[in-house]
Amino acid sequence: MKESDQIQKPREGTLSQLAALLKILAEPNRLLLLERIMAGVQCNCDLGNALSLAPNLVSHHLSVLCDSGLVDARRSEDDGRWIFYSINESKLKALNELLAGFFDVSRIQSGSTCCGKKLTGE
Repeated sequence: MKESDQIQKPREGTLSQLAALLKILAEPNRLLLLERIMAGVQCNCDLGNALSLAPNLVSHHLSVLCDSGLVDARRSEDDGRWIFYSINESKLKALNELLAGFFDVSRIQSGSTCCGKKLTGE
């Protein structure tokens, strides 16, 4: 078995999952919302005020984050108008593992070409 065969390559499903999460996180307002929620449980109105976003934008971005599983939503028992958002720690840990696995420097291999020419600068 060659050394390159021993290196774990991400499965196709893993890459699709990672790409979907990165697409969600590529939106700056979602990252800002996520950052605020990581500081502790947040109410929808506090998030909108802190980021100076229109309520419909806050709602949209929070919906995307909740659908991804990164954020959990819980309605207030006292007043159903208020929704509290928190980080789904298990999903965040899974994302960290996906990122760490994909960007693991031990996966880097020496290059080769299909034409058989030697690469210069190695």
